[in-house]
Amino acid sequence: MIASVADTAYLVFQRDIPSAIATAKARIRLLSSAPIVSIVDDDESVRAAMSSLVRSLGYESCAFCSAEAFLTSPRLLDASCLITDVQMQGMSGLDLQDELAVRRPDMPVILITTFPEERIRKRAEAAGAVAFFSKPVDGHALIECLNAALRSS
Repeated sequence: MIASVADTAYLVFQRDIPSAIATAKARIRLLSSAPIVSIVDDDESVRAAMSSLVRSLGYESCAFCSAEAFLTSPRLLDASCLITDVQMQGMSGLDLQDELAVRRPDMPVILITTFPEERIRKRAEAAGAVAFFSKPVDGHALIECLNAALRSS
């Protein structure tokens, strides 16, 4: 039987994602405690999906509906990485990134947005963002980025 291009792509996806997850879980078992990844997004479904992905990698996830909620939480001090939306009610993800540059300059920041404008990407990268993703986010790319960010932090 001849596999179609779609079948081949699906098989590659099935092979690569589980291996990336297995690699991340093995690395986390070597650590005394799982890194905490904080997720800030005003869309509940995005928070739930990101939290699920983060937990599937063996990391701990903490989700917040606003930048202000994250900044006033105890997770501000113990989070190892932040994934945040750019456009939210109240403080934006870019403003949150600026605030973290003062309070937690060691924390890697990954930004996601529905509206990927080049000037916003440039501002985020100039401020030190480790990545800038468009929604819907490519899960494999996010896994690789998150693993790299946590390895270097």
